[in-house]
Amino acid sequence: MLARRTILAAMGVGLLPARLWAATAPETSLTLWPDTPPEGGGPSGDVEENAKGAISNIAVPKIDIYQPSSPNGMSVLIAAGGGYKRIEMRNEALPAARWLNARGITAFVLSYRLPDEDWEAGPLAPLQDAQRALRLIRANAGRFKIDPGRLGVLGFSAGGHLLGMAAARSAFASYAAIDDTDALSARPAFAALIYPVITLKPPYEHTSTRKVLIGTHPSPALRSEWSVEDHVKARCPPVFLAQAEDDPVSDPQNTLIMQTACERAHVPVELHRLADGGHGFGMGKPGSASMQWPGYFASWLDRQALSPG
Repeated sequence: MLARRTILAAMGVGLLPARLWAATAPETSLTLWPDTPPEGGGPSGDVEENAKGAISNIAVPKIDIYQPSSPNGMSVLIAAGGGYKRIEMRNEALPAARWLNARGITAFVLSYRLPDEDWEAGPLAPLQDAQRALRLIRANAGRFKIDPGRLGVLGFSAGGHLLGMAAARSAFASYAAIDDTDALSARPAFAALIYPVITLKPPYEHTSTRKVLIGTHPSPALRSEWSVEDHVKARCPPVFLAQAEDDPVSDPQNTLIMQTACERAHVPVELHRLADGGHGFGMGKPGSASMQWPGYFASWLDRQALSPG
């Protein structure tokens, strides 16, 4: 068992006060759309939260903003996983936001539409939200004291699929422009994908992500359309990948497939294969090798020439 001091040091944050990891309320929130989201539909009522802190019934997609005490200008849009059936806020998004804040990075936590909650846009709904969120963050860069050129994304599991698609398909018009914000770029400066679902092709497609997005018996063309690796081109931003070798949900081949796609397109990529940790470990499962990835990520960010100094 790793000592607590050793674990935290590996995460690149040192010994943080417990309050930094608490699921506190955001400083402010921004709704993504001024009116009904593209194409309409969706659930009604309040957001629902289960006993594990995962939310669903997303009637109003938004971003919650978590600002550090001393912002360094960098910002990250976070999308937690949940198989596109829920969003794992407590276990993934909020600890990530606090980790980023501890490094001076402003965090934007995305509450994206879930495709099976009767949205007319279907599988496009979460991608529309991710693209709109990136543009909205840039439109408010001055307000939140961030550099619009240093905005990255961090996705976990299905959230990794979502932000992988957002990174690889940033020029794709997933919705018709509605205001001046939509003239801004939706391309992130970097993409960190943690135990992501990348491919929806056999033999690795047995995930909730595939079932929710494209159904039980999708065509080869549809599988390709929603597989991140098939959209990685030279314009894709640098990619950081981390996954445990004993992941029982997202086959570990997913990150290898993404690494190969990036290398083929000459996109800078770094993959960390972690000995253990399973799936859904967020910022790290105590006593497992998954605790190492935040430290690797911190070092990778420094090497991207995105941090000041």
